[in-house]
Amino acid sequence: MDTMRIDLHAHSTASDGTDTPAGLVAAAARAGLDVVAITDHDTTAGWAPATDAVPPGLTLVPGAELSTVSIDPETGRQISVHLLAYLFDPTAEAVVVEQTRLRLERRTRLRRMAERMAADGLPIDADEIFGLLPEDSPPGRPHLAQALVRAGLVKSVDEAFADYLSPRRGYYVARRDTPVEEAIDMIAAAGGVTVIAHPFAFSRGATISEDTLADLAARGLTGVEADHPNHDAPTRARTRQLAGELGLLVTGSSDYHGTNKTIALGECTTAPEQLEELVARATGFQVVKG
Repeated sequence: MDTMRIDLHAHSTASDGTDTPAGLVAAAARAGLDVVAITDHDTTAGWAPATDAVPPGLTLVPGAELSTVSIDPETGRQISVHLLAYLFDPTAEAVVVEQTRLRLERRTRLRRMAERMAADGLPIDADEIFGLLPEDSPPGRPHLAQALVRAGLVKSVDEAFADYLSPRRGYYVARRDTPVEEAIDMIAAAGGVTVIAHPFAFSRGATISEDTLADLAARGLTGVEADHPNHDAPTRARTRQLAGELGLLVTGSSDYHGTNKTIALGECTTAPEQLEELVARATGFQVVKG
């Protein structure tokens, strides 16, 4: 049991990864994983094709990464919170309505950013970008980053994010995300469990405070992702300590995006007993065993 390798945060082409859902589960098996979660942004569109392709010996945990926001009580500033939701009922009305809104929000945002770039003389075509996306896929800045790479304006997706897609540039457009408290309630009502992804990844921008994490734990948050490529060793240790104090489960995951990032599947993993508890607390959906 201790040798199980569990990665609970991975993306497919249903959002901003480069592996199809079927390709994702195949890649997970090749990477020697026993369990992988599909957690595309604001969509469950990858669940069915991933389920149909789960190879023998692999367990799939259906999930999603929800775009949520927290308000800093001291400054009033909005802070982006990536909320991993697992094993919820994807047909729950509140979930369907909010995921549909968020996907539309993402499409509108991407088009506005692409049009700003085109108006500034950059060789970026919004229609071309959307033409390369799967139908109803929730587009994100990585898709625009790929277009910048194809146009020869940057050498990598990371460089695009550091330059053209940075909030410091005039091309940036903000999103209207779900209040994190509402998202936690929504997923709980749909029988699912919630985990905050990379909660203290300061390199990614502003993060929630420890006090806010305590408030969310009291609200019904299930866990925190302590082991993540953007968490250094002291941050991982502190996150685990906080989880213990707040009664939260602890996960570890790669945040795999295929070739959009240099991170490999299984780079960070979750302890089997933590996954067992997550599954035990969920009633909205079941894991899929190959």
